[in-house]
This record gives sequence, C-alpha cells and structure tokens, in this order.
Amino acid sequence: MTENQPKAGLIPWPPLIYIAAIAISIALGLLYPLPWIGDLLGDILFAAGWVALFGVAALWFTAIRTMIRAKTTLNPNAVPDHLVTTGPFGITRNPMYLANTLLLIGVAFVSGIAWFLPLAFIAAYATQKVAIEGEEKVLAAKFGKKYRDYAKRVRRWI
Repeated sequence: MTENQPKAGLIPWPPLIYIAAIAISIALGLLYPLPWIGDLLGDILFAAGWVALFGVAALWFTAIRTMIRAKTTLNPNAVPDHLVTTGPFGITRNPMYLANTLLLIGVAFVSGIAWFLPLAFIAAYATQKVAIEGEEKVLAAKFGKKYRDYAKRVRRWI
C-alpha cells in the first residue's frame, strides 16, 4: 500500500460496540431493572419492537445483498472496491449500523428492558466516532468527488 492509498482500521469496532451494548443492557436489566410501560402503550411498544426487528432483518439483508452485487467488501475494516450508493445506501450511508442500532431499540420494546434504549444511542455515537468517521475519510480519499457528492445527497444515519 502506497502512501496515497487509503488505509482502513484494524479492529472491527462496530460489532464489538453493539455486542458490548447488548451485554451491558442485559446485565443492567438484571441488576438494576428500570420500570417499563404497561397496559395498552406497552402492547403497542411490543408490537412496534417486532416491526423494528423485521426492519432490522430487511436492512441487513438488502444491505448485504447490495454490497455483494456491487462486488465490494463486507468487512468494515477493508478498503472497499466500489462506492455503493444504491438500495438502502441510497437512503442512509450506514444501513448496517442503523440496523444494529434499531436492533437494540426493537429488543428494548419487545423485552421491556429499558436499558437497551440509552445503550442503543451510546453505541450509535461510539460507532460514529470510532468507525464511521474513519470510514468516511477512507471513502473520501479513495472515491474523491464521487463520495463527497454522495455524502451531500444521502444522510449519515437517517
């Protein structure tokens, strides 16, 4: 790799961040359970949680399929071969990370473990700081104006 070529990170932070958020949420839910909404609103949130989880599956599936079709890497630490801007990438620049965040929110609504909600947003923030911002630099270095135009057109999250 020459000096001008972009370099990706070494540690696959996003999965580790979300796994840690899940583990911490479960541990806190067991040790320090927070009150949850009951009755009708609780039932509505439970249903909304399942809708969110189906959305997670759809986002993961379509994002992976789009990346495979584009013949680019699925590894968050590798330098991509192609800039993917179609499918879910036409709506959000980070559909996989959005799906991971939505997973925690959906699990909160289905399980009633309120700790998943703040941990979802903490995980999203941490992912942005340790992964997304670096990935964006790699993409800008590799794809230049094409990436910058895409970033102006499509939001980072939603």
